This record gives sequence, structure tokens and C-alpha cells, in this order.
Amino acid sequence: MTEDDDATREVRWLDDDEQRAWRAILRGTHLVTLAMEEALAPHGVSLGEYELLSMVAEAPDRRRRMAELADLVVQSRSRVSHTASRLERRGWVRRLPTADDRRGVVLSLTDEGYAVVRRLAPVHVASVRAALLDHLDRDHLLAHGEQMRRVVRANRASEDQAGDAA
Repeated sequence: MTEDDDATREVRWLDDDEQRAWRAILRGTHLVTLAMEEALAPHGVSLGEYELLSMVAEAPDRRRRMAELADLVVQSRSRVSHTASRLERRGWVRRLPTADDRRGVVLSLTDEGYAVVRRLAPVHVASVRAALLDHLDRDHLLAHGEQMRRVVRANRASEDQAGDAA
């Protein structure tokens, strides 16, 4: 018996119902993401850019630490930095040193960037409704949201524990 055989035996394989559910979740997630991307594309903005802009727009004083943004949008700090650079070149955000420790960086939304978010928010919301919300009743939507919050908490706890062990 090989090492691969031992690893295969220890796997908790998905049963048929779990496999169907998992594939539906995966495909559905991809299709919703694609619909949101396609809605924003004619405006020259990617979903990642819009998400970053909107997270900053919702923050007090339209400013948010880059590290916090990376956690919120579930992207690496490097990816968030690259996205911020593109937005900065367009004049929609500015990077500023944090006031409290001067080591961190805050992303600040400019007035022009805020105008972009206000213009694109209805486009984004319409795509979310058309791709997802219009196909679920409110109770199912809220239950799905709660289930996904459980997934986020479980995975964030794993990341936090991994960070403590390092």
C-alpha cells in the first residue's frame, strides 16, 4: 500500500447530495460574480475595484486602513495594493499614512471617487438583484447569508489560529 492509498482512505468524500450541493454553490457563485463583473465592465470598472471603492465609501470619513480592506474583500494585501494603485492613477483614492502609528496606510476616497461609487451603486445593486436576490425569497436569502457568515467565521478563525502558530 502506498502513501497515496493511505491519504485517499482518510478523505471524507462527498456523497451524491453533498456533491450536487457543492457544485451548485460553486457554479452559482461564479455566475453571480460574472453577472456583477459584466454589469460594471461598460463603465470601465472591475468588481474588485468597485468593491474596494464601496468599502472605503462606507467607512467613517471615507477612509479605511489597507490591511482592513484586504480582510474585508478577502484579497491579499498585495492585490489590494495593486488595485489601489489603479484607483489612485484615476484620481479616485489617495494613500495616506495612518494618523495613529504612521506605519500603516489608509486609503482615502476622493470626491471624484465618491461620485463614481454613487454613479455605479445602482448598476451594482441591479446586477446583484438580477443575478441572485430576485431568485430567492427573503427568508432563503437571509438564511443563506447566515450560513455564509458561519463559513466566514470558521475560516477566519482557522486563519487566526494559523497566524498564532507561526
